[in-house]
Amino acid sequence: MNIRSLSRGDGVVIGAAVLLLIASFLNLSSYGSANAWQSLALLMSVYLAGVIAAALIVTARALPQPRKVAGLELGQFGVALSVFAAWTAFWAILGSGGAGVGLIIGLIAALAQAGAAVATPLVPALKVALIGEARPQVAHPYGTAGGGTQGYGYPGAQQQGGYGYPGGQQQPGGAQQPGQGYGGQPAPDSGATAGGAAGATAAAGSPADFSPFWFAVPVARPLYAEEGSPAPIAELAPGTWYLAVEQRGAALIAQTQDGRRGILQDTTGIQRG
Repeated sequence: MNIRSLSRGDGVVIGAAVLLLIASFLNLSSYGSANAWQSLALLMSVYLAGVIAAALIVTARALPQPRKVAGLELGQFGVALSVFAAWTAFWAILGSGGAGVGLIIGLIAALAQAGAAVATPLVPALKVALIGEARPQVAHPYGTAGGGTQGYGYPGAQQQGGYGYPGGQQQPGGAQQPGQGYGGQPAPDSGATAGGAAGATAAAGSPADFSPFWFAVPVARPLYAEEGSPAPIAELAPGTWYLAVEQRGAALIAQTQDGRRGILQDTTGIQRG
């Protein structure tokens, strides 16, 4: 599982599940030493139910295709189970007659887990990636870094000397030999020049002009399969960098950290690396 696909809301769900597991070993009552492992009904309906709910929610994040249980996706089933655990813990503490620390912490953890599970898809602050990714080092497009070839017109590039440019060697008296252009360079054929200009114009809009780049999305956006399936195969999370490997019209072919590729249809507001 790619841990960078988890959001802050998922982190709260996982933390609450750990707290529920710890609370299951603490006293349920203020006047006794029994814990949740000595009360099977309470153990299964509150403490282990919360742990299972967290496992379902996190597992749903890792799957490329949503899986369903009893007509609900794993994530939705996990949310429903966390709400059930909080509801059961609430009534258990009301009917305890003297709640112990285990029951109190269990109720707090169950409420926190249910709240995070329900609010994560709705609250932008909870959608932010749990672990941010370091900004990638992008190679300079013109090769001025890393010892690449430097292009004409860019800082440090070696320019060819020609007529009218510093260092250009000029003919005495300004005379030019036949077949030569300014700066002593052979004059191009007019037909070749016209053909070259047309070829350059055509190449400017070709897919070969696209260079892969890193980008991040401002909000969570779905990634669809390249073959055109309507169901998303993944969700791109804010705060994580993804690699754009191809462009198809206004859409991008993006690659996630675990190697999955798909089509990002909505590219508005993306941040390039």
